Amino acid sequence: MEYSRAALVEAKRQIDSTLHKLRETVKTLEGREPGRYKPQITLAKRRIQAFTIAAALIARELERSGQS
Repeated sequence: MEYSRAALVEAKRQIDSTLHKLRETVKTLEGREPGRYKPQITLAKRRIQAFTIAAALIARELERSGQS
């Protein structure tokens, strides 16, 4: 499936924004009672990993499309 450069740029912007929010959420939850919020912390960390991969793949696609 092909995506326009503008769509990829916007998707990466949205992912980067979500990553920032997730990282702040993890900091907040870890600063409270980490044991009580362990499931939420684990979920947020897994989402951070997934979104980081997605952002890297979009960045790679943008680099490749920029060279064409």
